[in-house]
Amino acid sequence: MPVSLRSDQDLADSIVCVLSDVDGVMTDGRIIYDSSGAESKQFHVRDGLGIKRWINSGFTFGIITARSSEAVRRRAEELTIDPVYQGVKDKAACVTGVAKSLQIDLNQIAYIGDDLPDLGPMKAVGLAVAPADAARDVRDAAHWILSKNGGDGAVREMLERLLRAKDRWTVEGTR
Repeated sequence: MPVSLRSDQDLADSIVCVLSDVDGVMTDGRIIYDSSGAESKQFHVRDGLGIKRWINSGFTFGIITARSSEAVRRRAEELTIDPVYQGVKDKAACVTGVAKSLQIDLNQIAYIGDDLPDLGPMKAVGLAVAPADAARDVRDAAHWILSKNGGDGAVREMLERLLRAKDRWTVEGTR
């Protein structure tokens, strides 16, 4: 596990971009096919609000996933998520490409993943995050291990933690 004695504020300070896996992070990892073969996914509404607040605070939220799904495309469009990369074979190379296209350093990126294909990007970025139910090796590589499971508000927990550490979290009617 990356040993970090740095506070949330120190870890969050340089982060301007969050990149997320989908299956097992934004969803519970189950893949559901109906009788016609159509795939469906279930997303947590609180993750969506967290993503919107992150984006509306002037930061970038993107998706990098090995699978391709119309449900992911639709959810990303609903939340104005950009960039979105589906069908990615080498996630670490994709993260490097995102950094170059945004003209930021890798240490300005947080990546949240749950399984072995996420280890490369997690090791490359400034803040590696894992849901509570992530694979053991992924939890061992994470700076932050969340209390929420994938698909159960883990993305919201991470984004709220980042925004609070940056003193950018507000509750309507306060502050």
